[in-house]
Amino acid sequence: MMENINYLEILRSSFTLVILVFCSIISLTFALERWLFFRKITIDTDNFLSRIKQMIKNNQIKETLSLCDKTSGPIPVLVKTAILHNQRPKQEIAELLSASRLEEKVKMEQFLGILGTMGNIAPFIGLFGTVVGIIKAFHDLAKSGSGGPAVVAAGIAEALVATAGGLAVAIPAVILYNYFTRKVKVLSTVMESASIRVLTYLA
Repeated sequence: MMENINYLEILRSSFTLVILVFCSIISLTFALERWLFFRKITIDTDNFLSRIKQMIKNNQIKETLSLCDKTSGPIPVLVKTAILHNQRPKQEIAELLSASRLEEKVKMEQFLGILGTMGNIAPFIGLFGTVVGIIKAFHDLAKSGSGGPAVVAAGIAEALVATAGGLAVAIPAVILYNYFTRKVKVLSTVMESASIRVLTYLA
């Protein structure tokens, strides 16, 4: 019966569950860090670029650079890069913007590999714990010499908790990884669009 399983005791006796708890803490920590990061850099791009366009039109270069410094995110970085190198040929500015986009993308993708790794390895850690638990259950049966299927069933039920734990860690990690990866793709597209618009404004 499920109600007879002492999960706390299983956690204490299973090193794989301890590892999975540690993995879940890592996943949640970096997911929270990424969520705060993306929240910080999210701006109203259309409104920001409209203000930039008007400032450039009015030749308010210092005010434009000041606005970029005060605003967080990759878009202000791209705008500032374009303005600071406005005297260069358009092709060179475009190449500098491309380099800036790559740098900003690296910042956005930071720590996402950890979430992806947790999502990939957690089920295998859980499966390993289950296999070890089943081996232990049969070993205990062999030692006891009696008890029948009930002894094995109880041991296997406890062992399967490791598999459930692995899935419980992996599923949220994969969901979060896909969510943040999607945000990176969307912001990368927005950065490309913003680069083209800024080049047009400066022209």
